[in-house]
Amino acid sequence: MKHDSSLPGPSSPPARPARRGRWFLLLIPLVVGGGGLLLSLGMPAPEPDSPETSGPGGVSPASPAHASPRARVPGAPSSSVPVAPAAAASSPEEAEREAQRQLWTARLERARFSLESYRQSTRYPHESRPIEEHPDRVYPASPSRKQPLGKKGGDISLRLKQEKVFVVGEESVRFFVGCENAHTGQPLSCEVHSATASEAPYLEQAGKISAVPLEFNDSGRLGDEVAGDGTWTTSFQPLRQGFPLFEGTLRVGFGVRASGGAEGNSFFDIQFTPAPPATFTGKVREVVEQGSLRLYAGLQVRKPGRYVFAARVDDEAGVPLAYLDFNEELEAGAREVRFSLFGLLLHDKKPDFPLRLRDVEGFLLRERGDPDRELVKTLAGVVHTTGEYPLERFSADEWTSEERQRYLDEFSRDVADAQAHLDALAGKGPP
Repeated sequence: MKHDSSLPGPSSPPARPARRGRWFLLLIPLVVGGGGLLLSLGMPAPEPDSPETSGPGGVSPASPAHASPRARVPGAPSSSVPVAPAAAASSPEEAEREAQRQLWTARLERARFSLESYRQSTRYPHESRPIEEHPDRVYPASPSRKQPLGKKGGDISLRLKQEKVFVVGEESVRFFVGCENAHTGQPLSCEVHSATASEAPYLEQAGKISAVPLEFNDSGRLGDEVAGDGTWTTSFQPLRQGFPLFEGTLRVGFGVRASGGAEGNSFFDIQFTPAPPATFTGKVREVVEQGSLRLYAGLQVRKPGRYVFAARVDDEAGVPLAYLDFNEELEAGAREVRFSLFGLLLHDKKPDFPLRLRDVEGFLLRERGDPDRELVKTLAGVVHTTGEYPLERFSADEWTSEERQRYLDEFSRDVADAQAHLDALAGKGPP
């Protein structure tokens, strides 16, 4: 029997693939498995709020339905740091409580600041204050100023100064005028070619008294100290130069001509009292009373009323220490003006003794009319030198008064009220 050789028999083995094909098939699972491992080790973890870590409905990344990609890779190690769930939003009640806490914290700070500021500023009485609180009153008023010569003066500036503002009785006052370069301050040549004294033009009675001519000079006379120094000077004595019965503001107006023909005008004002309402005797006594150093200046009062005085105190080296004032009603006759140097102020400043009382000035206050005061002649310069005292002689207590205590109590209540609200918000009790 013949067999058809075209049909394979049942025992014929299948054909073997080529050697290169067999190695390629073996490498496929290795490549796939190794790539997945490398991918799982090198891929950074997604951010907690990224789309990969939060699914629909806000499911936490720790939930089984939304495991991290690292956990889904076969053979990858699980992460040792768990991802924290998102912080829950504050409730409206908690937000309101926090807003109230911040509000009352700010109020408490403000209340404490007000209390401490008031306490510190009122440690001394108003009539005995450190001189640094009155930088413009360390010395009696002796104004000086600069101003342009005029519209056509170019770079020329006037340098003006007056000896005093308040003039009483027989007193005189000097005025000084000079010119300088407005930019460099270099002195320039000029002259005061005309000057008059008259009532201030804004007064109701202005014009009733004729103006009085004055003479400025730079020749070493009429109050001028150095001839030819470029400073023009005049001395004015109202009581003897046309104003024996006048009381109020007097104005000294003058014209200036500089080199090159430029001209300008300016003025000085003074307060004048022809007959003082009281006169200092020049006698001063001192005594330690109620823990403070009291200085009593003798005064002969001609007109009774409310008198206002001020004085300065320097230490042994002449360094300004305190500004003292007096404001009381005085009857006619022999009286004393009491200046009190507060004990705590002495303890705080620790000045070297003896101390020096100087430049005592003041006036009688008028209830109505113009001017509003009658001047008392100033005691210029050092009036009295004190003895030497140890600080232990003076009290170190703060000043007290009914008014001060009332304010301290009020500020303290504000502090307590703010603190009570904060305690209530913290659950420590009712406000």
